[in-house]
Amino acid sequence: MEKCGGNTRDKLLMFSAADHQFMAVALQLAQQGLYSTTPNPRVGCVLVRNGLIIGRGHTQPAGKNHAEIQALADARTHSAEVRDATAYVSLEPCSHHGRTPPCASALIEAGVSRVVAAMQDPNPQVAGQGLATLRAAGIETACGLMAAEAHELNIGFVSRMTRGRPWLRMKIAASLDGKTALNNGSSQWITGSAARADGHRWRARACAILTGIGTVKDDDPRLTVRDIETSRQPLKVVVDSRLEIPLQAKVLEGGNVIVTAAIDDAVKTAALRHRAAEVIVLPNAQGKVDLAALLAELARRGINEIHAEAGCKLNGSLLRAGLVDELLLYLAPTILGDAARGMFNLPELADLSGRQELRIVDLRRVGADLCLLARLK
Repeated sequence: MEKCGGNTRDKLLMFSAADHQFMAVALQLAQQGLYSTTPNPRVGCVLVRNGLIIGRGHTQPAGKNHAEIQALADARTHSAEVRDATAYVSLEPCSHHGRTPPCASALIEAGVSRVVAAMQDPNPQVAGQGLATLRAAGIETACGLMAAEAHELNIGFVSRMTRGRPWLRMKIAASLDGKTALNNGSSQWITGSAARADGHRWRARACAILTGIGTVKDDDPRLTVRDIETSRQPLKVVVDSRLEIPLQAKVLEGGNVIVTAAIDDAVKTAALRHRAAEVIVLPNAQGKVDLAALLAELARRGINEIHAEAGCKLNGSLLRAGLVDELLLYLAPTILGDAARGMFNLPELADLSGRQELRIVDLRRVGADLCLLARLK
């Protein structure tokens, strides 16, 4: 996470209180792109000269300016002198031509004298080359300041670049005894309105929302972000091995949906395409959808974070496949009893050594409910 390349001097460089202050501002700016930068990382940048911020920027939607370019433009708007300024960036400036020119080159041309990056860019096209380009131009560089915060902000981007698959967050709403629905499928609503609104904030930051055909049949969800201001809607992905999805399902409304199956049904596929849905066939040896292959395909399409809202069957399958990175669990102060559905469909354990261990990252109260964020070890 804190690997920054360069020489030992860069790695051992001590950061001042002012450095921390300005990097904190850069990270706050990066937060402004939480819902909009995908597939690019969320990056913030501040330009500082003589102890004063002269330019601020954060990465715009894909194809538009990166944070450094925005900060330079902001400084010029105020007729500020950029030469000999320090740039604080929450991610190493890029050094390659993508949809936009390299940010490292723009900083060199602007005449900055120092660049402080929170973390190295995990993109193999950059991976230290941005900082190396800056050093070659005589610019002092430093890396690793508030790296943990920067990594957390772009945990999905890092996952896609280093593991070849998105970061998968599984959201579950349950009673205190771990039940997510009655046996007849009824689950609306176990948790309160505050918890549901909080869940939409997590939906909004995701690149894709994943569910299974069982949830579509039981709840007929739209899987859209509501009550949260956002410039885009995440991709909707339905795991439907036998292509059973009703053509009137609400999840198909508005398009922007992928139905992934294990069979090739030309008639149903044509009907779904007429509803502006894409069908992908990814069977495994058991005649189910190959979930690992699905995540790899979504990564190939630039999906950084997946927000899974599914039933116990798909939840269990994802967990057994080792594809779940963290659980976002909302617990309501209610008890549903044994005659109700649990969180995961998993085989019985014969020994406690086979249990799945978690690390609790956050625990807070949301309205009348508890929200727990836990990561798999």
